[in-house]
Amino acid sequence: MSTPEHSAPLLRMAKRGEMLPAWKAWGIRVIALLLSLVVSGIVIVMVSGLNPAAVFATMFDGAVGTSKRAWVTVRDAMTLLCIAVGLAPAFKMRFWNIGAEGQILVGAIASAACMIYLKNLPTPVLLLVMICASLIAGGVWGFFPGLFKARWNTNETLFTLMMNYIAIQLTSYFVALWENPYGSNSVGVINSQNKQGWLPNLFSSGFNKDFGWNVIIVLTVTVLMYLYMNKSKHGYEIAVIGDSENTARYAGIRVNRAYVRTIILSGAICGLAGFVAVSGASHTISTSTAGGRGFTAIIVAWLAQFNSVVMVIFSFLLVFLQKGAQAIASAYNLSQEVSEMITGIILFFLLGSEFFVNYTVHFNGRRGQR
Repeated sequence: MSTPEHSAPLLRMAKRGEMLPAWKAWGIRVIALLLSLVVSGIVIVMVSGLNPAAVFATMFDGAVGTSKRAWVTVRDAMTLLCIAVGLAPAFKMRFWNIGAEGQILVGAIASAACMIYLKNLPTPVLLLVMICASLIAGGVWGFFPGLFKARWNTNETLFTLMMNYIAIQLTSYFVALWENPYGSNSVGVINSQNKQGWLPNLFSSGFNKDFGWNVIIVLTVTVLMYLYMNKSKHGYEIAVIGDSENTARYAGIRVNRAYVRTIILSGAICGLAGFVAVSGASHTISTSTAGGRGFTAIIVAWLAQFNSVVMVIFSFLLVFLQKGAQAIASAYNLSQEVSEMITGIILFFLLGSEFFVNYTVHFNGRRGQR
């Protein structure tokens, strides 16, 4: 009686030797999105008994159902996009910058300080100073993790994460310093009467007048980052280091210098997002100014494979889902957990689709050799 000497596995996974054509990769993502909607519909029926079509319609209405809601969605998507663009160079280099929350907050502190202490400057000059201050603050906040990584090979994930907590405490200090009225534990709307430091009106009238410059600033940064990552020597070095640090050193790339330079750039752009949030949206500052977007932006950057142009799509998608989830909870008197569960299902399928974009799966029958 013979026994098999070798058995092939039923399931074999392998990384694709060549990248899929763009249309195939996006086809996989679209199929994943459609499947997520089907699964979400089943969950909706099981949990609430509601008509899934009506729930999805409510999501759409809550995000872009009116002109005002659409502009708010655009505004929030631009802030998220700015953060994701900032994370892109660091993550592509495999420098895990988890400190975007802190970098946003210090950029927001710098912008708010300029609005409070330099409000007598002409508006164009004040805005330029605010932009520079937010970039410098975010860059400095990124410099220290980059330096410690380059010199002593510290764990950048823990270092940047811990700096978030320092930034939160700094924000609490300045909120207490600037609280208005005194004892309110809130800064309130800064320069509400003369609007000094607010991004000026791009449109002649209407509720969307404060949002236009957000779009222009962030999209400009997005295009510049795309060119930097794909057309510049520094962008090439980032890609090489991300593939193999040893190969980069062998090629003569100064890896330590690239680490510091790239994390400063990453932190600076996240600091600019703090300016966008303060000057172009809330016109105030609090410990919730970042609002968890520093972590959400990681999903955006990862889904877009660090392509800043593609990040535009995923930024809008995530903000759309967030706004839609809030609308569902409000319209149907559901708990926030149910609406967030739907968002989680959709994100799970989208993230899972990246596996099939980058890997192939082969099914084999069991066979033996005698």
